[in-house]
Amino acid sequence: MNKTSSDFLIRHVTLRQLQIYEAVVRLGGYSHAGRLLHLTQPTVSMQLKKLSETIDLPLLEQVGKRTHPTAAGRQVYKTACNILEQLSDLENTTAELKQVVKGNLQIAVVTTAKYFMPYLLGAFLDLHPQVKPSLTVANRALVLERLRCNQDDLLIMGQVPDNLKVEAHPFLHNTLVVISHPDHPLAQSREIPLEYLSKERFLEREPGSGTRLLTERLFAEQGFSIEPYMELGSSEAIKQAVMAGLGIAVLSLHNLRLELNGGHLVILDVEGFPLQRQWYVVYLKGKKLSLATRTFIEFIRDPSHHKLPLMASI
Repeated sequence: MNKTSSDFLIRHVTLRQLQIYEAVVRLGGYSHAGRLLHLTQPTVSMQLKKLSETIDLPLLEQVGKRTHPTAAGRQVYKTACNILEQLSDLENTTAELKQVVKGNLQIAVVTTAKYFMPYLLGAFLDLHPQVKPSLTVANRALVLERLRCNQDDLLIMGQVPDNLKVEAHPFLHNTLVVISHPDHPLAQSREIPLEYLSKERFLEREPGSGTRLLTERLFAEQGFSIEPYMELGSSEAIKQAVMAGLGIAVLSLHNLRLELNGGHLVILDVEGFPLQRQWYVVYLKGKKLSLATRTFIEFIRDPSHHKLPLMASI
C-alpha cells in the first residue's frame, strides 16, 4: 500500500471500528458483539458499514446463522487483531512503567470453578479496581480449546493437560466427594467398598470432564468400572438429578455448600474418598504475562485470600 492509501485509511478508519469488526468476526454475529461492547445492533451495523465503505470492499457475509469474513475481511480481521494486540501491549507496558496494576484480565474457567472464582476475582478487584476483568465459564473441552488458541490471559482447571506445553501453578484444594439423596440405602453406611458403588446408578458429566476422568481412573486402579446411568452437561444438572433420587455422583465439595447445609444431599462414606486434588492456574509456556495477570496469580496463590464463603465441611 502506498503512502497516499495509508494516509487515507489513517484519516478514515477508527480504532473503534476495528474493535467492533474484530468482535463481530470472533463472536460470529452483530448481536453478540454489541452485548460485549455495550453497543446497540444498529450502532454496530452502522460502524461496520462505514468501515466497509472506507475499505471499498465487502468485509462480511452471512452463512446460515453466523456472520463470516470475506477474503478481504479476513485480511482486515488479521490487521485489526494485530493493532488491538499492540494497543493492549502498550497499555500493559505503560502500566508496568508506572507500577500500576490495571488493564484487561481475561480468565477462562471450567464449570466447577464458577463456584469460587467470582469470590477470588471480587476480592482481587477490591484491591485493584483499575483492572478490567472478563470471566468465561465453559466445559473442559472448550477451555482446552481456548488454551490452545491462546484466547485468555490464564485458565483455571483441575486437570492440567499433558499434551500441551503449559505453566501450571496449584493454588487451592479441590476435594471430590460421593453424594446421594439423604434417603439413599447407602446414606447411613460406613466405609462403603468401591465395588458396591460400581453397581449403583452413576450420574456423570460428559466424556472428557476432569471429575469424570479422576473418578474412572480411581475405579480402574481397583479393578472396577463404571457404566454411567446418565450423562449430564453440568454440575447443576447432576445435583438436581441426585436430589431427585436418580442416582449417585462424584462432585467437588466447592459445588455443594447450599445443598449439604439444607439437607438436600449427603456425602457417602466411601473407601478412597474424598479425593484430594488441586485447582491450577494454567497458561501456555512462554506466554508474556501482564502485570495485572502476574499480580492476580500471586493473589490467588496466597492462602490468606482463600477465605471463601462456600466451603462445606465433610
